[in-house]
Amino acid sequence: MSVTSVATGSWLLRGHDDRLSVYALVEGGVHRWTETAVGSARFSGPDFFPVQGLTCLAVAQGANRYAHFIGRRERSGGDGPKADLVYAVQYQTGRTLGDWRSLGNPFRDPREAASLGAPAAAVDGQGTVHVFVSGGPGGVMLRREARSGAWEAWKDLRGGAVAGGLSAAANSVGLVELLAPGHRSVMHWVQTEPGADLRRAQDLTPAPAPGSAALLETAPGVFTAYWSEQSGTGVYAQRPGEWAFPAGGAPGEGTHATLRATVDGYDCTVLAHKGRTGTAVLGMCGTGAESGGLWWTDTGLACVGTPALALDGHGRVVMAMVAADGAVLVNRQRPEPGLTLSDWSRLPSS
Repeated sequence: MSVTSVATGSWLLRGHDDRLSVYALVEGGVHRWTETAVGSARFSGPDFFPVQGLTCLAVAQGANRYAHFIGRRERSGGDGPKADLVYAVQYQTGRTLGDWRSLGNPFRDPREAASLGAPAAAVDGQGTVHVFVSGGPGGVMLRREARSGAWEAWKDLRGGAVAGGLSAAANSVGLVELLAPGHRSVMHWVQTEPGADLRRAQDLTPAPAPGSAALLETAPGVFTAYWSEQSGTGVYAQRPGEWAFPAGGAPGEGTHATLRATVDGYDCTVLAHKGRTGTAVLGMCGTGAESGGLWWTDTGLACVGTPALALDGHGRVVMAMVAADGAVLVNRQRPEPGLTLSDWSRLPSS
C-alpha cells in the first residue's frame, strides 16, 4: 500500500526506548514502521491503524515521548461532505494507537466548516496538547486539553487569512509557539508562561511562500523561525529581537524539517525540504550562523511533501522521505567526518 500523503510535524519520531518510528498516511488509515533495535538500519512493519476519511495528518510529541496524532477527516452526509478533526495517541514505541476521538469542527456555518484546514499540534511542558487549525472566515482556532484530561472549547486566536499550513512547537522550557504564513507576512503567536494563553507577537517578513514556515529551538527557550520567501529568493531565518536574514537555498513547495545535531563536535542546524526541482534537499550550518548561509546538498531523489529529520538513539542524523512512487525511504549519517549520508533503504510496503 503506497503512501498517499506526508504527515506534517515530526513524522519520524524517537520513542522513550530510543527506537525510531515512521508514520505516514495511506488509504484508509495510518502506516507505522518501527526500528527493530536502537540505531538499527532495520524497521518492522508496516503496522496499519484504520481510520476512514483522513485527508491529512499531523504528528506531535511531548517531553514524555508520547506520539499524538491529529487528522482532518471527511465523511459523506446528506447535504455534502462533513469535515472534523480526530485525535489518537500512542504511549509506547511499537504499541497500538488508542481510539480515535472527534475534536469536532470550530466552524458552524456549513460553508465555513467545509473549509477546515490542515491541523498543527504541539505539546507543552505540562503534557497539554494544543491543536491549531485555520479555515472559515480566516485566522487561527485553538483547542487544547484541560488539566483534567477533558478538552476545552475552541478559542479564536484571530489573525488574518492563512496561506497554507500552520507550524507549532514547544521549546525545552515547555512553552508553545505558532507560525501561520499569511499573504504578506508570517503571523506569530507565543506563550509567555506555562499554561498561559497564546498572545500575538510581531509578524515576520518578508512575505512567505504558502505553508513554508517552521520552528527550531536554537538556544534554551529561544526559537528560530524559518520560511521560504514568496518571490523565490530562498530560505529566511529570524530570531527574536533580530532582523530576518537570507539563508540561501532554492526550496519548492512545502515547509522545512528542522533539527539540531552535533556534527564533528560542533552544534549544527540541519534543514530539509523539497527543492524547486522536486528533489529532497538537505542543508546545514553552525547553529546561530544562518546569516552566513547553509551548505546545501541535493539528494537527487524526487520526493512527495517534506522530508523528515530526527536523531537516532546513537545521536546520528536520520532522514526519511516519501519517494515519487509512494515508497518510504530512510537514510542515516555515516560514521565519518561531516554530514555524509549512507545509501537509502526502502521500507517494506506490506
